[in-house]
Order: sequence, then C-alpha cells, then structure tokens
Amino acid sequence: MPTIVIPFRGEDAKQRLPEPLRAELARAMLADVVVAAEEVGRTIVAEGRGQGAAVEAALSDVQETPVLVVNADLPAATPRDLLALLGSIPPEGIAVAAAPDGTTNALGLAAPGLFEPLYGPGSAERFLALAPSRLAEIPNLTDDVDALSDLERLDGRLGARTRAALESLRFAAR
Repeated sequence: MPTIVIPFRGEDAKQRLPEPLRAELARAMLADVVVAAEEVGRTIVAEGRGQGAAVEAALSDVQETPVLVVNADLPAATPRDLLALLGSIPPEGIAVAAAPDGTTNALGLAAPGLFEPLYGPGSAERFLALAPSRLAEIPNLTDDVDALSDLERLDGRLGARTRAALESLRFAAR
C-alpha cells in the first residue's frame, strides 16, 4: 500500500483566492484531496515549513514504497487519478504531474529517498531530471487551483467539499 503525502500551506494558502473565503476554500480543496488519497493508501498531511521542507519532514518517517506527493490544490483529484499516477512510476524512478506553468502538482516516487525539495518555477523539469522519470499527463492532477477562475473552470469536476465552498462563495456574492 502506498503512502500519500499532501503538503498544505495552512491558513495563508492560496493568496490569489478571494480573502473572505480563502482559508475555507483551501481547507475544502485539501479535504477533497485527502478523501481521494485515503482510498488509495496511508495519508499524511504535511503542514507548514515551506512545501519542500514539509514534504521532506513527512517522508523522513515513511518506510513504505511507493510514495505519492500530491498538492492540496487539486480538488478534482480522484482515487483513479492517484492510481494512474502510481502506475506511471518507472522502476526506481519518478512520475511527475506538471502544472501548465511548469511547476509540479504531484509526484510518484518509487522510494521516499528519491525526493529532493525542488519546488518552484520550472520544478517539473528538475524533478524529471532526478532519476528515471515519466511525465504523467493526468488531467485532474494537471489542473491545479491558483485563482477563482481556476475553480470556475473546474466546476464540473470539483470534489464535494470544494464544490460546497464555491457554492457558499456564490451565495454570499448575491
């Protein structure tokens, strides 16, 4: 059974989302990712410390292989998507689900020791260069949320908690 690590920035996550519901939307997206992850394997939410440091700290106690690292801003992710990422991991390597801007949304690691804290602009290419690798083109892991327009674009695919938070935002705007 794999371990899934979900880095979560906490209350100050998602700065480009509307202030009144920013924290609620971030928690709702995290909850949807956790629900999907728990159907696939042991799930660890890694908070604070910066994304790379939070993932490193969480992985320091992980013995199981393989490992998935799935960002908390992927509210359309399903267990099937996570299983597809698992199936994309090359032997002794890394599968990378990249965002359209070249950052990294999710990783599949054959072993926890393959992880290095390489997040940031262009990180997908850096992760792909670490070991035998494969770019995993899984739409629900490619489509992350940075702004309200992303939530609107993903509306038909959002998890239940994010959909409810978005409805709350729409209701409040009336």
